[in-house]
Amino acid sequence: MTDIIRLTAADTAAKIATGELTAVQVAEAHLARIEAVDEKVHAFLHVDREGALEQARAVDAKRERGEPLGPLAGVPIALKDLFTTEGIPTTVGSKILEGWIPPYDATVTRRLKEAGLVVLGKTNMDEFAMGSSTENSAYGPTGNPWDLTRVPGGSGGGSSAAIASYQAPLAMGTDTGGSIRQPAAVTGTVGVKPTYGGVSRYGMVAFSSSLDQGGPCARTVLDAALLHEAIGGHDPLDSTSIDAPVPPVVEAARSGSVEGMRVGVVKQFRGEGYQAGVVQRFDESVELLRELGAEVVEVDCPSFDLALSAYYLIAPSECSSNLARFDAMRYGLRVGDDGTRSAEEVTALTRAAGFGDEVKRRVMLGTYALSSGYYDAYYGSAQKVRTLIARDFERVFEQADVLVSPTTPTTAFAIGERADDPMAMYLADLCTIPANLAGNAAMSLPCGLAPEDGLPVGLQIIAPAMRDERLYKVGAAVEAAFVERWGHPLLEEAPSL
Repeated sequence: MTDIIRLTAADTAAKIATGELTAVQVAEAHLARIEAVDEKVHAFLHVDREGALEQARAVDAKRERGEPLGPLAGVPIALKDLFTTEGIPTTVGSKILEGWIPPYDATVTRRLKEAGLVVLGKTNMDEFAMGSSTENSAYGPTGNPWDLTRVPGGSGGGSSAAIASYQAPLAMGTDTGGSIRQPAAVTGTVGVKPTYGGVSRYGMVAFSSSLDQGGPCARTVLDAALLHEAIGGHDPLDSTSIDAPVPPVVEAARSGSVEGMRVGVVKQFRGEGYQAGVVQRFDESVELLRELGAEVVEVDCPSFDLALSAYYLIAPSECSSNLARFDAMRYGLRVGDDGTRSAEEVTALTRAAGFGDEVKRRVMLGTYALSSGYYDAYYGSAQKVRTLIARDFERVFEQADVLVSPTTPTTAFAIGERADDPMAMYLADLCTIPANLAGNAAMSLPCGLAPEDGLPVGLQIIAPAMRDERLYKVGAAVEAAFVERWGHPLLEEAPSL
């Protein structure tokens, strides 16, 4: 069992395709791992044991009939609990959807099943994806497998923790302001935010519609590329979906190189507030890129200093609109409906009981920013800043093929450490937010352990929109060089659960 759960997704699929392993054996190994460790980690909100085994048996039957299998057929995957899944709960980490069983699959869920991946269950997350630590889940926090007293990042901490604790080789996350990349950084895993519109949002419960983007979580760059290829592509059910082929991400991951590439180091992403060990590991990564043949240049993006402020007006404004649908009238929680109250009173009681503090904070902030007399001063101004950020990206991508930075200013902080300080929590996304505001593609991958605390540090790579393959080309080259230097993947240094 131990050997099976430590295989990469690519190796697992290859062994299933040749018959060296069965999909059922692989599923059972991961289900046993979940049973053994998830009580401590709390990565999962729902485990679909019977459904997973049924999907695995279908893959094995297909192989026995001699039918072709996809590149990831039989590989287990965990889904962040905001992708709708027919027949099993989707709660979005909130009491307001506790026990809700969707009647349909999200496009991502459907594509995963069609590709033969085996869905193990749904992972924990900050409620409605609002948070940077997975402490805002209505069902309790998730622990970081490197140190269970620390956060696994957010909002998709359940997905990153499931991968880092070998409960799943792959997972799906979503990234609105860094919720794939930031958890990847603090758990020593790989996380990718594709170009906005590159992966369908149909059936992905909305937080901020102009920012949300589903993407792959994995332990290697190649595994992330294989998952990206499986879920990407145009979807007529999503009006924001890009009608273009998926970039050649797998080819890029298999032939990673930075020889002759120009790599831009973002001037704004260092200085006050950055942990010394994070900066040290980032500087080592930049030097490694030089050694691998890249030309390194410093780039100046002055509007990035305003990104955090703009994001925390745009995202709450969109969330206040999106979450208006949770009104107790159609589905989900209903409180106070005893026949004596009006619909408005029932809605107010339900939302008060069903939403957590962070969701209420953002709904109120967004509603205020959109209100009469304040719209232009707040939301309108934030959208102007967004345009400036996009222009900064366009300008610096004339000087560099990709940009690099630390993924997060610090390593994983202790559970509860920032619970009463929302601004300190928001600063965890300082480096990741600009890519969401502009719609660019971005990746985080491990670049070592911080000397102060022995916890993982992430390297962020940002590419222009629809040039996602550059992430994988650079990421694969850096990953291979680091593994050669360390003598093993970084996760092998994680304490055993």
